[in-house]
Amino acid sequence: MLIKTYDQTGKELSQTRLPAEVFGIEINQDLVYQVVVSQAANRRQVSAHTKQRGEVSGGGKKPWRQKGTGRARHGSIRSPLWRGGGVVFGPRKEEVYKRKINQKMRRKALFMVLSEKAKNNSLIILDELKLETVKTKFLAKLIENWKLKIENFKDGSLLIALPVIDKNVILAARNLPRIEVMQAKDLNVLDLLNFKYLLMPKDSIKVIKETFIN
Repeated sequence: MLIKTYDQTGKELSQTRLPAEVFGIEINQDLVYQVVVSQAANRRQVSAHTKQRGEVSGGGKKPWRQKGTGRARHGSIRSPLWRGGGVVFGPRKEEVYKRKINQKMRRKALFMVLSEKAKNNSLIILDELKLETVKTKFLAKLIENWKLKIENFKDGSLLIALPVIDKNVILAARNLPRIEVMQAKDLNVLDLLNFKYLLMPKDSIKVIKETFIN
């Protein structure tokens, strides 16, 4: 598959041939769904935690005698029946939500989503992306210029995949809404699906091949 390649100003330069083993894969919705669910589960942060009756304070003494008071029998104020007592079947930090999925499935799903991005004109290839200064305003102006000059690039969230770490790009994009920067070697299905467009320099294609195929 051939795709148009642009310079940093948005001017069309040439065409780049995308490797068929990465960008020419037919999508399997069931496989992509499995991978997305597993990745979302593995990222889940377990923070909710309730105390059971053995963990709450107090309750070392029987609240009142067993008989003769006219009240119901109770042995401890730690009982779940009492306010401030233990919680029954509440969420615990020990719960594990992780799901295991093998590497071949993750890679195949990644190639499927990359193929769909290319097929749906949501993939934008630049000859290179270099910022001489860390200026959010400068990067924002570049993106607006791309939207004017690149035919298939309109409003929508944007994921920038760099071949190597570029602190200038990362810092400049940090305060821009709906824009995220990551390395091409760290691409994954969940992040790709969370953004409408994928933009990357031409060298990122080589990094993807070396990381996920070779």
